[in-house]
Amino acid sequence: MVKIDIVDKICDKVGFSNKEVAKIVETVFDIIKETLQREDKILVSGFGNFVIRNKRARRGRKPQTGDDIEISPRRILTFKPSEVLKASLNRPGNQ
Repeated sequence: MVKIDIVDKICDKVGFSNKEVAKIVETVFDIIKETLQREDKILVSGFGNFVIRNKRARRGRKPQTGDDIEISPRRILTFKPSEVLKASLNRPGNQ
């Protein structure tokens, strides 16, 4: 599913124009990005939470040559689904 699919599904359910829904969806994604850039946690009740984690520098190995390399510190985004989402995914008949 891509962003336009989300917009189309919302348009079908709510009845707003494609342009209005696209602007709303884009605004929601912008708010999520800004929140994560500040390293704040995002909790969507019944869905899950998004958290930025800081990874420290570490030693690694380049697969092509086998040379040792230094992997720089970085921030990663993690998602942990809620129990409600996990239960709905594992409900009988969803496989």
